Amino acid sequence: MDTRTRILQEAARLFTEKGYEATSVQDLAEALGLSKAALYHHFRSKEEILLEISLLALKGLVRAGEEALKVEDPKEALLAFMTAHARYFEENRPFFVAMLQGLESLSPEGRAKTVALRDRHEGNLRAILRRGVEEGAFRPVDVALAGRAVLSLLNWMIRWFKPGGPKRAEEVAREYFDLIHRGLHVEGS
Repeated sequence: MDTRTRILQEAARLFTEKGYEATSVQDLAEALGLSKAALYHHFRSKEEILLEISLLALKGLVRAGEEALKVEDPKEALLAFMTAHARYFEENRPFFVAMLQGLESLSPEGRAKTVALRDRHEGNLRAILRRGVEEGAFRPVDVALAGRAVLSLLNWMIRWFKPGGPKRAEEVAREYFDLIHRGLHVEGS
């Protein structure tokens, strides 16, 4: 593994554990066994490291979610989107968490780059939901609101989901899908 990749991985881990603001360049250099000068040889600033982590996380998330667009049945496409999102989160947890938690710490230019990718991912979800409404697979809903609800469920997992716990992230996503699809309604009540 090259030094640049090691820096990104260790930074994502530290940003996830301590928070971006609480992690110093010195903390990162010590964790890597590098000098601060060596870090600055690869990245101009701590923010540049966070931006790179965020862009990598979001590009991977977009790729994972775009596979769901290829699924013809809207219900199956929504399930595929949700499980891909959850799987990506679990497999890339430090990058994913650092990206979500660090968004406000980015400069306006950096934030604009990450928001564009985030919006693309959300747009893919909305396309699935819109298709489902148009085809009658889903009842008429505010697609933007429904999309935000789905992403809120999935993204909030950063607060409580523990890899290696009793369930995999994909299983949680399947249960969320069932909750969304069938609701809390009990037949006959």
